Amino acid sequence: MEEHPNPASEAGGAPEKLSHFRLSLILGALTAFGPLSIDMYLPAFPHIARDLAVPVGAVGFTLAAYLLGTSIGQLIYGPLADRHGRRKPLLAGCVIFGLGSLGCACSTSVAMLTGFRVVQALGGAAGMVIARAVVRDLFHEREAARMFAQLMLVMGICPVLAPTLGGQVLLLGNWRVIFYILIGFSVFCLFMSARFLPETLPVNRRVQGGAAQAARAFGSILRDRRFLLHSLAAGFGSGTLFAYISGSPFVFIQLHHVSEQRFGILFGLNAVGFISGAQLNRWLLHRHPQRLILLRAAAAGMVAGIALLVCGATGLGGLPLLWMLLFAALSSLGICGPNVAALALGPFGRNAGSASALLGTAQFFVGSLAGAAVGLFHNGTAIPMTATVAVCCVGSYLALKFHPSPPPLPG
Repeated sequence: MEEHPNPASEAGGAPEKLSHFRLSLILGALTAFGPLSIDMYLPAFPHIARDLAVPVGAVGFTLAAYLLGTSIGQLIYGPLADRHGRRKPLLAGCVIFGLGSLGCACSTSVAMLTGFRVVQALGGAAGMVIARAVVRDLFHEREAARMFAQLMLVMGICPVLAPTLGGQVLLLGNWRVIFYILIGFSVFCLFMSARFLPETLPVNRRVQGGAAQAARAFGSILRDRRFLLHSLAAGFGSGTLFAYISGSPFVFIQLHHVSEQRFGILFGLNAVGFISGAQLNRWLLHRHPQRLILLRAAAAGMVAGIALLVCGATGLGGLPLLWMLLFAALSSLGICGPNVAALALGPFGRNAGSASALLGTAQFFVGSLAGAAVGLFHNGTAIPMTATVAVCCVGSYLALKFHPSPPPLPG
C-alpha cells in the first residue's frame, strides 16, 4: 500500500505537455478497443456463419474467445506497463491488435477466426489497461474520476453506434470489411499514441524484476481490502450492464412485442442515461464529497434494481415502468463507475498498471458471469434478467457500504 503522491509531478509534468482535449481523445480511442471489437461485428454473425459454413451458435465462440483473451491480456499488460513504462507496451498492443484484426479478416474457418480473435483481444487489452493507468499517473482521485467520466462516454456510445456501423458496413461489403476497419482504427491509435502521448511513468518509479516481482505486486494489491471491495463493486457494475445487454432483446422484443426499430430507440435512450450519469458525476464532484456521491448513487441503483425485480416478476407497470427502472439503474451505474475506478487505483502509483489489470479482469469476470446467468436461467420470463440486475445492484452497494474509511493523509 502506497502513499498518495502528486501524480502530475510523478509524470514529469505531462499534463502541461498534452492538452486535455487531446489526452481525452487518445485515451477515449484506446478505451474503445473493447467495445468496438465486441459490438461492431455482432450484426455480421449470420453472414459469417454462411460464409464459413457453420451454425450461428459456433460464431458465438469467437465472442467468448475475445472476452477470454481480454481477461488474460489485462493481466499481462499490467505488470509490463509498471516495469517498462506505459508507451512501449501500449504501442506493442496496438500492433498486435492490428495483426489480429488482419488475421480475422483473412480467416477461412471459424477455428481460425476464433484463434485470431484471441490475438486481437490480447492486443486490445493494452489500450484498456494502460488508459486507466495513465489517468492514475496524471490525476488525483477526484480529477481522475472526472476523466473516467469522460471515458465513460465511449463505453456508453460504442454499444449503441458500433452495431449500427457494422450493419451499414454489411450493406456496402462483406463481414471481412469490419475487421479491415478495425485495422485502420489500430493504425490511428498507434499513430496518435506514438506521436502525442508522452510517457507518464518515469524510470525512477518503475517496478524492477520479472515474473516473481509481478506476482508479488498482484499479491500486495489483492491484500488491500479497499481495492478488493472497489473491484467487487466495479465487477457488479459490469454485471448489471452485461445482464441488461444479454437479456434486453428477449425482454423487449419477444415478451413486450417491441419492434426491432423501437428496441434500438429504447436501447439508445438507456445508453443516454448511462452517459448522462457519468457526466452528472463530473458536476457533482465540484460540489459534494466523492464517497457521498458514490454511496447515494449506489443506493439509488439498489432501489431501482430491487424494484425492477418486482416489476419483472409481477408485470407491475408493464413495459413503461420496466424501462424507467432500467434507465434509473444504468444512470446510477454511470455515476458510480468513474468514482469506483478512481478510488480503486488511487492508492497505487508505482503499481497502477497491475492494479488496472486486476480491476479490468474483475469487471470482465463478474460481467461475463452475469451475462451467462441470464442465458443459463432463461425461462421465458423477464425474471432472469431483472433478478441478475437486482443481485448486481445490491452487491455493488454492499461492497461500497462496508468499504473501510481511508486512512488519514500523512502530515
